[in-house]
Amino acid sequence: MPALEPLLFELARPGRNGRHVRTSETAEIPDQFKRKAPLRLPELTEPQVVRHYTHLAQLNYSVDTGMYPLGSCTMKYNPKVNDRVAGLFADVHPRQSYRTTQGVLALAYELEQMLMKITGMDFVSLQPQAGAQSEFTALLVFKAYHAKRGEAKQRRRIIVPDSAHGTNPASAAMCGYEVTTVKSDARGNVDLDALKSALGPDVAGFMLTNPNTLGLFEERVREVCDAVHAAGALVYGDGANMNALLGVARPGDLGFDCVHINVHKTFSTPHGAGGPGAGPLCVKAHLRPFLPKPWIERDADGTYHYDTAREDRVPAGQGDSIGTIKQRLGNFGVLARAYTYMKTLGEEGLVETGRDAILSANYLLALLRPAYDVAYERPPMHEFVISAAKQKKQGASALDISKALLDEGFHSPTVYFPLIVPEAMMIEPTETEPTETLDAFAAAMLRIAERVKTDPAAVRDAPRNTPLRRLDEVGAARKPVLRYRGT
Repeated sequence: MPALEPLLFELARPGRNGRHVRTSETAEIPDQFKRKAPLRLPELTEPQVVRHYTHLAQLNYSVDTGMYPLGSCTMKYNPKVNDRVAGLFADVHPRQSYRTTQGVLALAYELEQMLMKITGMDFVSLQPQAGAQSEFTALLVFKAYHAKRGEAKQRRRIIVPDSAHGTNPASAAMCGYEVTTVKSDARGNVDLDALKSALGPDVAGFMLTNPNTLGLFEERVREVCDAVHAAGALVYGDGANMNALLGVARPGDLGFDCVHINVHKTFSTPHGAGGPGAGPLCVKAHLRPFLPKPWIERDADGTYHYDTAREDRVPAGQGDSIGTIKQRLGNFGVLARAYTYMKTLGEEGLVETGRDAILSANYLLALLRPAYDVAYERPPMHEFVISAAKQKKQGASALDISKALLDEGFHSPTVYFPLIVPEAMMIEPTETEPTETLDAFAAAMLRIAERVKTDPAAVRDAPRNTPLRRLDEVGAARKPVLRYRGT
């Protein structure tokens, strides 16, 4: 592991520069727009700049350098061809006329058709630029749906399970709803009796992640959806874990009214630290009028246009739509990567992807079970949750174990989530890791468990081999220092 890299400002010396081609020509900039003082940039040679960023890249741990078992995040290998295809559209302007972007619209339209087929839904909006924004969009759609039925004021509550992603209740609150939480049962499912007790004429919807954040498939999902619908409410599917269902089950067949898909996780896009992402919202026909506008329309001659923005026709207007959430096609680069991923794998490949993700998780759990407690003894889907409660009693917590993994050469899994499992460690191996890597990760976890028994202080002292050791992660997140101010 290389040493920490100084800042460019710390490497700079007055008078250094990286110009190799000199010219006497100057740009014709009006005086009023010229800078009054030189821009304060670090003065460096070109090799210094190249080496600086190369060293930073070498310090970075990524899925291109090793296994990244971050549960609920699906950090898997993304084929580089998807990036190349996305780059082909880099020069297209989001507001460019439909006449000159027929290929873009054709890709988007076909992607919508593929997502409908995968989810079992009837229509898709590609606008939401992330899963959380799609949650918010879906709840706006719910609100518009109930308003159309004259029940907007009456239906003011959203129900979420206690195993939900934290963004679910946050999105509901941002949308103006009250949030009611229902507990999980002994098998990790939604407690159906608790759900039925919480339902009533004031409920607008129920938000369900399936598979849930325990990595478990909801065994009574049809009964859950039926109960919600019987109360006049709608069922929202958080599709963040859709990669476990690819070719196995479709939310539309299970009773969901809508579902979002984090295409950057289920399909392809290198992501992390908040982006980039895209969260297409897929809905049943009864919610289609309320989707964000504009929609992509395909004419009989095979050409495409936006329904509200065709220059040679009177715009169709917004109708019952909630309006625009993002520019016409959302984060199109992410959508292009997802499209390429699906096209290159084909239907059989997508089914194999889902099954391999499930197989990897079950294989890895079987290797770890002798040393760690399992939160719920059921076959998991694409990820699973173990507990380090036993190790905590022996002197090292889930956080300590995650730090010890860094010394073993692996990225840490998600820890302390979901909240309903003490000393939780959520692990998602994904379908892209070979057996040898899974074996090596399991061996590292088992070595750490043995070390906890004999020398827990050593585990609490990890990591020892990283450029920085234990960081103030809360301080870094809440009080980030993003600007160099000099000394």
